[in-house]
Amino acid sequence: MVIIKNQFEIEKIKKACKILAEVKTVLYDFIRPGVSLKEIDSVAFKEIRKRGGKPAFLGQYGFPNTCCISVNNELIHGIPSDYVVKDGDIVKIDTGAIYDGYYSDSAFTKGVGNITEADKKLIACAKDAFYAGFNAIKVGKHIGDISAAIGNLIRDRGYFTPDEYTGHGIGRKLHEDPYVYNDGYPGTGQLIRNGMVICIEPMILQKSKNVLVKGNGWTVYDPLGYNTAHYEQTVLIDNDQAYILSGDNI
Repeated sequence: MVIIKNQFEIEKIKKACKILAEVKTVLYDFIRPGVSLKEIDSVAFKEIRKRGGKPAFLGQYGFPNTCCISVNNELIHGIPSDYVVKDGDIVKIDTGAIYDGYYSDSAFTKGVGNITEADKKLIACAKDAFYAGFNAIKVGKHIGDISAAIGNLIRDRGYFTPDEYTGHGIGRKLHEDPYVYNDGYPGTGQLIRNGMVICIEPMILQKSKNVLVKGNGWTVYDPLGYNTAHYEQTVLIDNDQAYILSGDNI
């Protein structure tokens, strides 16, 4: 059941998103050759706490860290390790903050140092697919309209997206209804209504939509070995408009 937020709840979510937006900027600037994934995760923990928030992912479903950090052919849910970032890596950060019981969630992909033109296009596709979905939001339309816009852009660029992982509603829980798939059909799914808060998060694969999960039970990766990209924002629908709450500068 979709939970429509009132103005009190929307203000709490906005605060959680403001914290997250600031932390994302710190993390984006911190990621560079020579830093380990655990160091990135530690910075995220400290920066969220410093701003009066709590890490949303830490302990969520048993996840052990503040951030999901996925590198190169890893797509999502990577567990931060001692791996040291090097020039040419494609690093995906997915993290969230809780403020007074309300959640935020966002992800970005950073190409480190000198990356290929192909990887630049891959990263751009994830962000552009998000905006295709975002621009499809209209009160009275359907969640499937968002999904169709995302999927069409990914397909038009010659890429793929996995079926198993989706965007979602958010509020007092990290994951709520509705699920926002990265492909779909216009006119299907739940009605888009004022007071909805959703996370739109395209995930981009290069040669196939197929993914596997590593032995740690978390890390989703491309078994063909190609680099991947991920982009996510928390979005509010209010006053017949859509608003990005979690910072759109990255």
